[in-house]
Amino acid sequence: MSRKDSKGMFANVLVGLGQEAASTSLSTSASPHLQKVAAGVRQLQERGELADKLLRDADHIIELDVDAILPSHIPDRFDGAYDEERLQDLLTSMREHGQTTPGLVRPVSGQGGKFQIVFGRRRLAAAKLLGIKFKAIIRDLSDEQAIVIQGEENANRDDLSFIEKCVFALGQEEAGFKREVICASLATGKSHVSEMLQIARSFPKTVLTAIGFAPQTGRRRWAQLAERWSTNADAVEIAERFLAEPAARSFSSDARFSAVLNAVSMAESTPTAACDRVQEVVSKGMTLATVNYAKTGTKLTFTKAVSDDFVKYLLRRIEELHDEYLGEPHRTAQNQTVPKTR
Repeated sequence: MSRKDSKGMFANVLVGLGQEAASTSLSTSASPHLQKVAAGVRQLQERGELADKLLRDADHIIELDVDAILPSHIPDRFDGAYDEERLQDLLTSMREHGQTTPGLVRPVSGQGGKFQIVFGRRRLAAAKLLGIKFKAIIRDLSDEQAIVIQGEENANRDDLSFIEKCVFALGQEEAGFKREVICASLATGKSHVSEMLQIARSFPKTVLTAIGFAPQTGRRRWAQLAERWSTNADAVEIAERFLAEPAARSFSSDARFSAVLNAVSMAESTPTAACDRVQEVVSKGMTLATVNYAKTGTKLTFTKAVSDDFVKYLLRRIEELHDEYLGEPHRTAQNQTVPKTR
């Protein structure tokens, strides 16, 4: 492996290793902007020194059994990201040429012979599918260094979706990482990270998992859904009911997102506090639905206990039931005596 090729290969894994490099003190400046510029220049210098150090160690590449490598404790991708159908191009390349680029792992404290993947998750998944050993460089890294490098790998790839980045940021926050570390792992600023965290917190994880990684759905659309979600008291139930439909599983992830956005947007929000009266529909001890009587209109909401087949049955008969209701004698008389209002 040439030094020139290696430098490009390993440049991505340098973020977060700054503690190993000699730091230059930054003189106090009256201008915050100049301080940021000076810090950026210093970081570039340190990365150059770190690149040389990493390249000196790059010849220590070993082959590890894939079962000895543990996943990151904070997932950065949704389920299915490492399935065989998503790795076809990589599998073909590694089948023909082997693993040409090593990954990066770190020893797991207290577990002799075990390592945690830091860089190269797709290559590791492909190695597992191919039944071969995984080539890697072993480095001692702190939790903060490992998570920043994990994020740096994702930042250099195009297929990490916006919502996956949001969930990755939330996972870091829940694990106790500081905001500076989260920003570094996503290569973005605090305001953007704050928005990503807010969006990720807006939805139950079960709903996000059911929608999927939605690769073509960006920040604007997710922010739109989060806004409408917050104003609809029934958003969770609406989304879960649709996502539980067998037909929804055949949709693409982006199509599921669009359908949920449409369903939540079209459904009129009727918070319980604004209802004039709430009534339960009970049959044989089981609550089938709740009826919300409000000034904006009456709303019937089925519970999870009601099967979709019953709902479809009711929809088929609703016109017949309405005609039957209008044909009742007392209703006919009432219609004759009560004038229509305009």
